[in-house]
Order: sequence, then C-alpha cells, then structure tokens
Amino acid sequence: MGIKKEIPLGEKFLSIEVGKVARQADASAWVKYGDNVVLVSVVAEKEIKELRNFMPLSVDYREKAYSMGRIPGGFFKREGKPSEKEVLSSRLIDRPIRPLFPRDFFNDTQIMVFVLSSDQEYDVDFLGIIGASAALSVSDIPFNGPIGAVKIGKIGSKYILNPTFSQLDKSSIDMIVAASEESIIMVEGESKEISNEEMIDAIKFAHSEIRKIIPFQNELREKAGIEKRKVEPLPFFNEIFEAVKEKATESINIAIHTPGKAERNRKFKEILDNLNVELQEKFPDSEVVIERALEELTKNLMRKMVIEENVRADGRNVADIRDISIEISLLPRTHGSALFTRGETQALAVTTLGTKIDEQKIEGLEGDFWKSYMLHYNFPPFSVGEVKPIRGPGRREIGHGHLAERSLKAVIPAEEEFPYTIRIVSDILESNGSSSMATVCAGSLSLMDAGVPTKKSVAGIAMGLIKENENVSILSDILGIEDHLGDMDFKVAGTRDGITGFQMDIKIPGISYEILSDALQKAEEGRNRILDIMDSKISKPRPYISKYAPKIIAFKIEPTEIGTVIGTGGKIIRDIQEKTSSTISIEPDGTVFISSFNKKDGEDAKKMIDSILAVPEVGKVYKGKVKKIANFGAFVEFLPGKEGLLHISEIDHRRINRVEDVLKVGDEVEVKIKRIDAEGRVDLTRKVLLKRR
Repeated sequence: MGIKKEIPLGEKFLSIEVGKVARQADASAWVKYGDNVVLVSVVAEKEIKELRNFMPLSVDYREKAYSMGRIPGGFFKREGKPSEKEVLSSRLIDRPIRPLFPRDFFNDTQIMVFVLSSDQEYDVDFLGIIGASAALSVSDIPFNGPIGAVKIGKIGSKYILNPTFSQLDKSSIDMIVAASEESIIMVEGESKEISNEEMIDAIKFAHSEIRKIIPFQNELREKAGIEKRKVEPLPFFNEIFEAVKEKATESINIAIHTPGKAERNRKFKEILDNLNVELQEKFPDSEVVIERALEELTKNLMRKMVIEENVRADGRNVADIRDISIEISLLPRTHGSALFTRGETQALAVTTLGTKIDEQKIEGLEGDFWKSYMLHYNFPPFSVGEVKPIRGPGRREIGHGHLAERSLKAVIPAEEEFPYTIRIVSDILESNGSSSMATVCAGSLSLMDAGVPTKKSVAGIAMGLIKENENVSILSDILGIEDHLGDMDFKVAGTRDGITGFQMDIKIPGISYEILSDALQKAEEGRNRILDIMDSKISKPRPYISKYAPKIIAFKIEPTEIGTVIGTGGKIIRDIQEKTSSTISIEPDGTVFISSFNKKDGEDAKKMIDSILAVPEVGKVYKGKVKKIANFGAFVEFLPGKEGLLHISEIDHRRINRVEDVLKVGDEVEVKIKRIDAEGRVDLTRKVLLKRR
C-alpha cells in the first residue's frame, strides 16, 4: 500500500500518505490535518503535444459538499461550476508550484485538489500546496521541490500558526506563506494596518514552521524511489540563441528603451517576424524556440540596462513612480466614481450603495454567511489592445479583484456605523503593470466620493526586483515587462499607518530578508507619495451620500417586539412597506433596517413602527381612528393595533343621544387616555380636548 509520514504542526498533526489512492495518476497524496482530509492528484502527459512558450499547467481545487456533511442546494443537487473561493484557492496553489517546473518541461500537466473532509474550523487551501508538492516530489514528473505552506495569524503580540476561522476574526493578520527550505516563494493575505517589521516577523515565523514540512517530504520521495523523467532541452536552442544575439541585439536594445508599451510591443513583434524569416532556412519550424531565445536575450539586456544604467524601459530610474492623474464624480448618476490613471494603467472604479436585500450569501467551509462589502474587477480585452470575446470573469480577474477587496477591507465601516451593502466595480480601461493596485487607489477614491465613512485613504503599489549575483535593484511601480522578465512581483497596499493587503511571488531562490525589508520600505515610500496625490483630490469622505442612493435608517427594538412589528403572517410589516414605499428588514437581535429612495418615506415608516411599539400613557393625547360604534360609545384605534373605548358620555360636553350623531366609522379623532385598568383596557375621553360652547 502507501507510504505514510506524520509530524506535529501547530495544534494538529499533519500526515501525508502517498500511493494509497488514485493509483493510475502519476502520483497522489492523501493529506490529513486533524479531521481535514485533502486528496491531491498529479498527472502529466507522457509526450509533448506541441512546443509552447509557457508551462501548460492547470490546477483545480474543489470543495466537496459531503466534506461538510451537506447536500448541495439548487435543482441538480450536485456540485456545479467552481465557486469564487475555489477559483482563488486554485490560483493560490498554482502560483508557488508553477515556477518549480524545469523551464523546458512542456508536457500538459494537471493538479487536482479535492477537499474530502472538513472540520469547518480551518481553511485548508494551504494543505493543497503541501499535497501538490508531495505528490509531484514522489512522481516521475520533473519538479524542483519540495515546498511547504502555512497560514499565519496574529492576536495581540502572538503569532498563530494555522489559525482557525474564529481566530482569524480576532487576528490582525491573515497570511499564507509558501516556501522551500532556503527561500520564500509566495506570500498573500490581508492585515489591519500592520508595520513592515510585523510583516517580516510573520514571514520569518512562517518559514521556520515550513522548514519542518520539507524534510519529511524528502523522506517520502526517497522511500518512493521513483526516477524523474528526463527533460530534453529545446532543439537547437543554443545555436538559435547565438543567431538571435548576433542579428537582433541592437534592435532589442532600441526596443527596450522605447517608452510606450504599444510602440515597444510593435517593435518586438517586428523583430520576431524578421527573425522567423531570416532563420527559417537554417532552423525550419523553430518559431517557438526563436521566440524563447528572443525572450531570453531581451531579459538579459533589460536586466543589464537596469543594473548598469539605472534606467528602465520607460526611462524612469528604479525609484520613480509614473505620472498620476485622478478624476472623481465623473459619472453623474452613480453613487461614487473615480478614474485613476498611473502611466499606461487606468482604472475606473464605481461604488454602488445597496440595502440588506443586496447582500451576497456565501456558502463555504466555515459555514454560511452574508457578505455586505464586495469588489469586482473586470479586464476587458481593449485594455491591452486585443480582440477577445467576453465570457465572464476569468481566474485572473477574480484573483485581482479579491486582492483589491482585501486591501480596502480594513477601512470599510462597520454595519452599525454605515448599514449599507457596498459594491465596488473596477473596470480596467488601460493596462501596463499593476492594475490591481490601481484598482485599490481608484476604489478608495470612489468610496470617499460616495460618502462612505472610510477611516483613511488606501493606496497600492507593485514592487519588482532585478538580482544579478550580488547586484540588486528594487523597482517601484513596475511595468508589465518588468513583472514578466524580473525576479519578483510584490504588491503592497495600505494606509499611511500600515499594510492592509499584499501579494508576493518570487521567481528565484535566495532572496534575503534584508531585500524583502528594503522592498517593503520602498513600497511604503511609494505608497505615501501616491496617497499625497490622492489626498490632494479628496482627503476625506463626502459628508453626504448621493441623492440617487437609497436612504437607510437603522435602529434597534427589543427582540421580543419583532413579532409585534411583523404581525400575523407578516400583515403589519407589509402594510407599512406598502404605505411608505420602503423596504424593511429585521435582524434576530432586533436591529431594524428601513431603506427607501425618499427620506420622508423612511421616516414615516419609522414613525409607524414606533407607534406600534409605543406604550399607552395615561393623560397623553393621540390621534386615532374610529373602528367600531356601539350604543354606549365608539372604539377608537389610537395606536396601531391598540384600541380604547370612547364612552358616549366622553364624546362631548353636551348630551348625545346617539353616537352616530357625532362620529362614524373611519373618522379621525383626537382622544386622551383617561385611565388604563388592571387588565390593560383603555378608557378614552374627547370632551376634555373641546372648548365648552
């Protein structure tokens, strides 16, 4: 059967068993952490279908409903398309694994991660990274691992390893770190305005725990004893590289010194087209290899330009941030809008305010909950000058939107302070580097423009790295080409007081904590420069919300009074909503939300609820309605659902023979409570409110 190893990790034991199940896959790992079980399988095609200039890897993470003891909702009662959480976890596993395949490995490869059992206390996506590493390590698939991953929280001054969902609610950090024994590979998460030092300490703490996971994966690999496949280098790569170097070095140098992205891309395409023609006779059918050689030479020359000349592709030095322009309130009928342009990256963010009925229901491992703040990111093809059909948000769009959403989360007001559902939509209109961080800036501006009482402005910046031996250059506000050909993509968002969101992918081993610390410091300096520009446009939320936004009144009643407001079968609350054109929702704790597009309608609805719950007071005057007439008097509803008797002798100072001579059903009449007896019966009077004639 399988090979199994187990180690203590935090509050639980981590065990990995390989070769137990899914034995027709190239390898599988059965990963257990407490009562959580994750199955990871890896399969790579034996033959290369076609040469491509990228690694054809797909990662699919799925949470089985049965893992939580649940049957899926909906008509079909089975799992459907991946949820947003599953897409994010798939990306999370992909990012640290992808760089560890050999550069010339082009076999179609698939990693599948199934959550089979969940204790609903832990988010288990980090187990997918560990399982993928273990399965790849014991397979014959070439892989430069193993790696490990852990989640980190912080409560007070104490760092928490693999915190539970309930611990994360109290934590100032929610971070996942993936690393090899020597180097950090990936960091992602959110925080509540932590300092640079806190972030570095959290990463160091994570790395010390990850180092416990690596050795026992190596033991599994040694026991499995499976020989790795040989990776054949690209045919004639060295010869083609030298030919490209000879023919194109000068034109590549001109291209990488070209400031505009479109013109730079045009020049590179022209170079590639010419090389394909010139080298076709000597190296037939080698377009992919020629493209790889061109990319490799471009990478070398661009990195040399940065290290030796301190000059980047658009002419900036390493610390410069591109020119920024900001427009707010540019869309007249939206609740809040901002256009943020930084160089050739442009984000249009629009904030919409909704009511309780606009909240999103989320079903996940931690149980069901309602989400009242969301950010959606769109990347239309025209933003990069391409023609593509729109098929709904892709994995990249979901991932970038999630990072921006987390980055702004720390400044979103609590529901008690601002009882609106908040949705931000970021449409990327132009892109050349870090559109997710432009989304953070534009999103923060649009929130303030909408009158959302955000605590502070939030800005984001993407940092890059060029490392050649001992020569290191940290780049601020990186371009797309610097992300692609550089050694690091480190996105950091935050306020002036600390970091709120981050995502780091490192492509080379051996980055020191000193370099990370330096990158964080430069990110803070850049972030503050961007915040200066943002604050010069709008530095605090508008004191009012848009006249087109719904008006919400929130207040509390006693939970025991909820039934009184709702009425039998919802009769009373429906009547209030119809009469006031408002929407009313009541939480189990007695919090009442009244939403309307007219302020007066909401206030009228509140008055009606107050009247329903009002306690009758002796001596107080009320405006009531005659509901029924008897020989001895009239029954008057003086508060909603509360009636009293107006005796015939209390109607007027003069003698009345018949009640109908003065009152009829439906008449509105002012009455005063005369007395309330021990059984709660109310006697009313009218004559004391009339002048004697």
